[in-house]
Amino acid sequence: MKTCASLRPQIAELQITRLQMPMNGVIVIDKPAGLTSHDVVNRVRRILGQRSVGHLGTLDPSATGVLPIVVGNLTRLAQFYAHSEKRYEGVIRFGFATDTYDADGEPTTPSRDIHLSYDEVRALAAKFHGKIMQTPPPFSAKKIAGVPAYKLARKNKEVALKQVEVEIKEFEILGTTSDEAAFRARVASGTYIRSIAHEMGERLGCGAYLASLRRTAAAEFMIEDAHSLAALQDAMQQGTIESLFVHPRKLVPQLPSVSATEENATLIRSGRSVNLPEMSKSPQVKVFYGQRDLIAIATRIAGTLFHPGIVFPSSAA
Repeated sequence: MKTCASLRPQIAELQITRLQMPMNGVIVIDKPAGLTSHDVVNRVRRILGQRSVGHLGTLDPSATGVLPIVVGNLTRLAQFYAHSEKRYEGVIRFGFATDTYDADGEPTTPSRDIHLSYDEVRALAAKFHGKIMQTPPPFSAKKIAGVPAYKLARKNKEVALKQVEVEIKEFEILGTTSDEAAFRARVASGTYIRSIAHEMGERLGCGAYLASLRRTAAAEFMIEDAHSLAALQDAMQQGTIESLFVHPRKLVPQLPSVSATEENATLIRSGRSVNLPEMSKSPQVKVFYGQRDLIAIATRIAGTLFHPGIVFPSSAA
C-alpha cells in the first residue's frame, strides 16, 4: 500500500504535466460580487492550471457580470480591447453620498428622506449623454504622480483627479422608487458609472451613490455567453472545458478572417510576409489555419501581400 509520502512525487508530476499543456482562448466569466478582477484571474489560473491568464477590462469588486478572460497566447489580443464599449444595468440610491461613490464606501453627507419622481430623474439623466467631462472617483485606479488614486484615498490623503472626457452613448432610466433609480447604460471605455451616480446626487442636492452594477456586455462579449467560476471548475473536471471558450473566429470582429494554406501558415509562423485571399480591403486581417487555429494578425503591405505583425505560437510550440 502506498503511503501519502510516496504519492507526493506522482502528484507533483501530475501538476507539472498539467501546467505543460497550454490552452489558448477567451472565456467570458460572470464575475461574482466581492471579488476583484485580479482575484478572478487568479482563480481561473488555478482552475485551468495555466500561468498566462489576463482579463479584458476591470470590474469593481462590488460589480458583477461580463469579465472576458484571455488565456495563453491570446493574451496578446488585449491591445484590441483597450477602448471597448461597455453595457451596464444597475441601481442608483439617492439620499446620501459615499467616499467610494458606491455601496462599499462610508457616507460623506447626512442621510435625507427623499421622494423622487420618475420624470425628475429621467430629465436629469438626459443631461448625461454624449461626450461630457467627468471626474473619476477618488477610489479608482487613475494615477496621481504614478500612484493609483485608491491607494492615496485609503491613507486619507488628498486625491485631486483631473476631469477627463468620456462618452455616454445611452443612459436610460428604467424605473424609480422614492429614493432609487434603475438604469441601463452604454458607454465608451474609461467612463465611470459611479461618477455618474455621484454627480446626479450633487445636482439634485441630496447625494447619491451606485447601489449595484452589472456589466451585461463588453465589446462583443455578452452576458448570455458568460459562465460562473463553478461552471468553469465543473467543465475542467469533466474534460469539456473547450466548449466554454469563445470560438476564435468571433474574436476581434472588426477584422475579417482569412484562411491560410499549410505552406503559408508555416511562413507566417516564422514571421514571413505572404499573399492571402482578397476577402476585403481591410488593412488588417485575422489569419487562421483551419477553423479554430488563429495563427496571426496580419497587416496589408500592398495588394494581397500581408505581413504577420502579431504571431500566435501554436500550443505545440
